[in-house]
Amino acid sequence: MALAIGVDIGGTKVAAGVVDERGGIVSSARRDTPSRDPAKIEEIIGDVVRELQASHQVEAVGIGAAGFVDSSRSTVIFAPNLAWRDEPLRAAVENRCGLPVVVENDANAAAWAEARFGAGRGQKYLVILTLGTGLGGGLVIDGELYRGRLGIAAELGHVTVEPGGRRCGCGGRGCWERYASGRALVREAQELASLSPAIASRLLELAGGEPEAITGQAITQAAQEGDEAALEAFRVVGTWLGHGMAALAAVLDPGMFVLGGGVSAAGDLLREPAARTLQERITARAYREVPSVRIAELGPEAGIVGAADLARHR
Repeated sequence: MALAIGVDIGGTKVAAGVVDERGGIVSSARRDTPSRDPAKIEEIIGDVVRELQASHQVEAVGIGAAGFVDSSRSTVIFAPNLAWRDEPLRAAVENRCGLPVVVENDANAAAWAEARFGAGRGQKYLVILTLGTGLGGGLVIDGELYRGRLGIAAELGHVTVEPGGRRCGCGGRGCWERYASGRALVREAQELASLSPAIASRLLELAGGEPEAITGQAITQAAQEGDEAALEAFRVVGTWLGHGMAALAAVLDPGMFVLGGGVSAAGDLLREPAARTLQERITARAYREVPSVRIAELGPEAGIVGAADLARHR
């Protein structure tokens, strides 16, 4: 069975795995991301690939990178949460590992994995939204991964939802990911805990009494235990997510939205307010079938699986 390595590069970690043809991960490795040092990131990618090569015969490497990737799937044009600007990542990694490399946007890789092996199996018109450090997007249209003219389509996190709103790492203001992402969730919970500590007792307990120490994991745990501030943070982020999904439905008419990324581990805490807002806001809802909203099945491994599969079918 042909094996390929998938590497998922986010704002905080480099995760890699050897993936078989059924989408199963047979071996994995992980490193922290030094997000302000491009050369160091490439060194770390080379290290994890060589580590996995040492015990498996692999034919190619797929890299899911959090940023704009050109149409040749070789150069990271721009990465708002990393330090890459016109970075020739494919050549750099091929030189380090001696294998053919395909570079893809990380959310595109996750979308492909969910379409092939996960929640979107059999769905020809699919939108995946990955909520992690930022908000990524991927589109499957008529069964094919859609990349656009330059290869940088589906950067949905940088659609403006609040003109003149919060400053974004891309240089703009009011981008969707500033309101619907892991960072947005943490910011919302920290603000609520600071302003209304009485409704955030469990959340503050988990953070040692310091609002600025609140993490995404603590928010999910506190929400599951009924902390009102944590629940409200998910309602706010989920509502922003649903507003954007309704707008996308007007443009793309997908059959399904799949919610992935680290924040999606919260399950219905995120999905329910998003689906409810989509139902309320979608155009002509009385005359159409509203797209279903599902939580991704492959979890944090989707980017690895999708990147590897894209490399295998390069």
